[in-house]
Amino acid sequence: MLLASDVGPAPMQAGAVLVLDAGPDFDLTAAKATLAARITAVPRLRQRLVRAPLGCGRPIWIDDQAFDIEAHVRSVPCPPPGDEAALLERVTAIATQPLAWSRPLWSATFVTGLASGRMAITVVFHHVLADGIGGLAVLASLVDGAPGAASAPFPRPAPSRRQLAEDALGSRLKALAHPAAVLGRVRPALAELKPAELARPARTTLNAATGPARRILVTRTELAEVVACAHSHEATVNDVVLAAVARALRSLLASRGERAGDLVASVMVTGRPATTATQLGNQIGVMPVRLPADGDLRDQVAEIATATRARKTANRAASAGLLRPAFRTLAALGLLGWLINRQRLISVFVTNLRGPADQFRFAGAVIADVIPITDIAGNVTLSFGVMSYAGTLVVVVVADPDQHPDLDTLAGLLQAELDDLSGEKGKRTPIR
Repeated sequence: MLLASDVGPAPMQAGAVLVLDAGPDFDLTAAKATLAARITAVPRLRQRLVRAPLGCGRPIWIDDQAFDIEAHVRSVPCPPPGDEAALLERVTAIATQPLAWSRPLWSATFVTGLASGRMAITVVFHHVLADGIGGLAVLASLVDGAPGAASAPFPRPAPSRRQLAEDALGSRLKALAHPAAVLGRVRPALAELKPAELARPARTTLNAATGPARRILVTRTELAEVVACAHSHEATVNDVVLAAVARALRSLLASRGERAGDLVASVMVTGRPATTATQLGNQIGVMPVRLPADGDLRDQVAEIATATRARKTANRAASAGLLRPAFRTLAALGLLGWLINRQRLISVFVTNLRGPADQFRFAGAVIADVIPITDIAGNVTLSFGVMSYAGTLVVVVVADPDQHPDLDTLAGLLQAELDDLSGEKGKRTPIR
C-alpha cells in the first residue's frame, strides 16, 4: 500500500533528528564507527527492497550483497548561526532528498556546527521500511546501552524464484481457506473509519496541490501538563493535541479571512504498542477525527475524546485491511494520484508517538532533544508530528511553504495554545 501511495512530488520519507550535547571532545569519526557497528542489530538496514518475479507475490527484502556503510552515513555543516531554524532548514533538505532504491532505504547525516557545541544526527528512512513504532525500535537499537546484535550470517543469498512462488501460493491458499476471518476484519475496520459519521470538512486553503518543497517548524510543551489535562477529561495526550491543533488552525484561517468550520484530521493508528528492530514494516491504520471549530479548549478536548473513544476497537489499525486493497487497486488503474490530489475528506495529518521517558545517550553524548520528521501527501498541505521524550512533548509542523507562507504564524498560534495549557510560555527551545 505504501509503495502504491508514493506518487507525489516528494518521496514518502520520515525519520527523526537527534540533538546531541556533544561538547568539544566529541569524536565524530568514532561516532560514525559506533553507528556502523550498531546497525547490524537492525537487519532491515542492510536489506534492499526488490519486486518479486511475476506470479511470486509482493516485493521482498533481501540482503544487500554490496552493502557499504559509507553510502548511508555522512556529515554536513549547519548553516550559520547554527540555531534551531538553521538546523531545521538543513534537515528539510536532507529529508526530502530521495533515497536510492538500489540500496537499503535509509540515511544518517551528522549535522555539525550547532550553537552551544551541539551536534545532530538526522536519520531518514522511506516509510515502506518502518512505521513510527518501528522507527522507535531502530532508535532503541542505536543508542548507548542497547543490546548487541545476535550473530547471524551476512549477506544471506536471496530466495529462489521457486521458493517465492511456493510462498506466495501458500499465502493465497491460506486466505481462501479462511474467508470468515477475512470478513470478520471488515466490521472493526469500518468502526475505526466510521465514514457515515463524518461530514465533509469545510473547504479551506488547507487543501491544495502540494509541490516538492517542505518546511519544518517545532513547538514544545511540558508533557506532565498535557497528561494532567488529558486525565481530567478522561482523554488522551493525542486528544489534547488535536484540540490545540484545531484551535490554532481556526485562528490561522481567520487571519486569512476564512471561516474554518469543522475540520477532519487523519490520525495514524498503530496496530502494535511496541516492536523490535527485527520486526519492522508497517502496521498502521487511519482514524479520521472531526475537529470542532468552536468552543473552549477544554470543551473541545472532551468532545474529541468522546469521538476517539467511540472509534477505537480492540483490533487497532483494522482500517488498513480495507485501505490496502483499495489503494493498490486504484494505483493499478492509474487513479490513485488523481484521487489523493483532489480528495476533500481530510484536512490535516496527525501522528503521535510515545517516546522514551528518560534521556538516552549516543557515543557518550546525551540526546538532549528528539524531533520527529513526518511527511505530507496529495492535497493535504499540513502534517503534525507529535512525540514525547524525557518529559517534553514536541509537536512538529511540516508544510508545503508555497501554500503556507504564513507558517510562522501557525507555529506561533499552536505554541500559544500549548502555552495556555501548560503555562510554560515557550520556555523549551533547546538550540539558541
